[in-house]
Amino acid sequence: MPELEIVRRTGLLDLADGLALQQDLHTAVVAARSPGAIVLCEHPSVYTAGRRTEPSDLPTDGSPVVEVDRGGRITWHGPGQLVAYPIVRLAEPLDVVAWVRDLEQVVIDTAAAVGVHAERVEGRSGAWVRGNDGAPDAKVGAIGLHVAEGVTSHGIAINCTNALDAYAAIVPCGITDAGVTTLSTEAGRPVTVEEIAALVAPRIQAAFDHMHAGTRQETLV
Repeated sequence: MPELEIVRRTGLLDLADGLALQQDLHTAVVAARSPGAIVLCEHPSVYTAGRRTEPSDLPTDGSPVVEVDRGGRITWHGPGQLVAYPIVRLAEPLDVVAWVRDLEQVVIDTAAAVGVHAERVEGRSGAWVRGNDGAPDAKVGAIGLHVAEGVTSHGIAINCTNALDAYAAIVPCGITDAGVTTLSTEAGRPVTVEEIAALVAPRIQAAFDHMHAGTRQETLV
């Protein structure tokens, strides 16, 4: 399988610039000028609303929201959160749900590599840390995709060292009975964006390779 280009943007990448970068890469993959790419970045604090966002999900404090073409509902991006955008061509026949599951496994395996047990919750996308003693489950990694002409954009957001107060103003991903957490909180130590970026990229490459080889992703911890 071809090696995906790694596009690592350090510092904070403005969301509009990130969307434009994705569009440029998407166009290149559609035209077969690129085998695909993985964008790894952090954004300044911003709320983004996917196609299924409901008015009741929106910020209670009047904060601005950027509408984007990914699936899912509202979420937050900001410093301390790694965003990974795999811009890749899906294997034929297209199976978007299978690619979502592959990306969930990427987050689960990445969390395991830093000592955090995350898992899927039936009926909900993303990677979750189960609550103990009656505490709600908490999402540590979110997934949201857009697919056009067989090529994906958007992708994964993994909470690393970010504060969680921005989530209090919204209904994250439209889910009212669960919380959010970070890898640092669950690991009991700082788990940086740089550390997670280095772990995520090869796992996305492995998922891409397995998809195009006709097999699903194996656990890579």
